Amino acid sequence: MAVTEQQVRRPRSMGAADPRPDEDHRGALRRAFGRNLTAYGFLCGALICFALFSWYPMVREVVLSFQENNFVDPGKWVGFDNFRTVIEDPAFRSAWLNTAAFSALALVIGYAVPFVLAVVLNELKHAKAYLRFVVYLPVMLPPAVAVLLFKWFYDPGSGLFNQILDVFHIPPLSWLDSTSTALVSLVLVSTWMNLGTGTLIYLAALQSIPGDLYESAELDGAGLFRRVWHVTIPQTKLILLVMLLLQIVATMQVFIEPYLLTGGGPENATVTVAYLMYQYAFNFGDFGGGSALGLMLMVVLLVFSTIYLRVSREEDAR
Repeated sequence: MAVTEQQVRRPRSMGAADPRPDEDHRGALRRAFGRNLTAYGFLCGALICFALFSWYPMVREVVLSFQENNFVDPGKWVGFDNFRTVIEDPAFRSAWLNTAAFSALALVIGYAVPFVLAVVLNELKHAKAYLRFVVYLPVMLPPAVAVLLFKWFYDPGSGLFNQILDVFHIPPLSWLDSTSTALVSLVLVSTWMNLGTGTLIYLAALQSIPGDLYESAELDGAGLFRRVWHVTIPQTKLILLVMLLLQIVATMQVFIEPYLLTGGGPENATVTVAYLMYQYAFNFGDFGGGSALGLMLMVVLLVFSTIYLRVSREEDAR
């Protein structure tokens, strides 16, 4: 009597595991990995760029701040000598005071002006796109070009600003050669260069405010200033705080303005921490001292960056 295949095959025991689900799971993982291989490649490229150009320089800066190193001979560990050297430098105190003053002036001018412009643009009914382009145009210029353009504006002889003063019969000013106006002049340059970015960010935040709030305020007889105070500012307080922290972090790293316009003068009135760090490293050849200054600045900025990340998390959670 012939025995069929079904009769020969034994039933699988109830406790035996079926290997096919595991194989299917591994196959699905391989297929998913194959589909996302390009994305993983781009991610690895980004990680490599961050490691080479962000993380490694920071680690290297920490190491150099405790070394005497000229990049020719082997580095010599000197402990905290570099920190003592830069702290005892008379320009150290001036650099931190100038950096703090620059940040404070930038907050008064460069933080308020973009918000006011955004409010004005948000209230306009016509030519919004054109005015946005005009406001954002300085951001598209290379920073060096914008700074050199203002260097001509500040020229004590034929500069544009002194010509404007002459029209109103006001004596000309030594914009970059006077200790009383040099730092303010740098703040004006920085504000003009970064005006467009802040304005567009504020404008996007304003346009996300429900229109019903403004309509209710108008029905209650609120004018423009009351609407801004009671509606606009409360609805954008988180983005205002985030922009405040970003402004502080950015302005405390100011370098290109004093480097191209004043060279730190007159009488160290525009020496900033970043510029003094450059002087130590590339003018004095003291890379350890420059790294020590950079590490101090990095610690200060780390505090503000931590606050910024915490505020950003709160904003995302809304």
